[in-house]
Amino acid sequence: MNQNLTQRFKVIEEALTKPPIPHEPYKQSLKAWAMYCLRDRGFKVIYAQNADFAIETKGGEKLYFKVSNNPVEQDSSISWIVWDSTSKSANLIPPLAQTKD
Repeated sequence: MNQNLTQRFKVIEEALTKPPIPHEPYKQSLKAWAMYCLRDRGFKVIYAQNADFAIETKGGEKLYFKVSNNPVEQDSSISWIVWDSTSKSANLIPPLAQTKD
């Protein structure tokens, strides 16, 4: 993964691990919460046909995300935001295709 993309994923992960508001599953969906956290950090969150949402960079590159409460069902070709109900925290899992150097 190139350094710019690695840095971008660090900022995304920080937005989810140090959110502006806590995720309360009984009040909002994980998808809505994740999108709010990313928008709060200045990310341009857009519609994605084959994912839950995408982030568009200033260069026009799109990073696709899916969200889940179940860590078992992940497709390794896309980024995942997985909610761990035990620790009450979100985990960011970058796509395997982009983590290979």
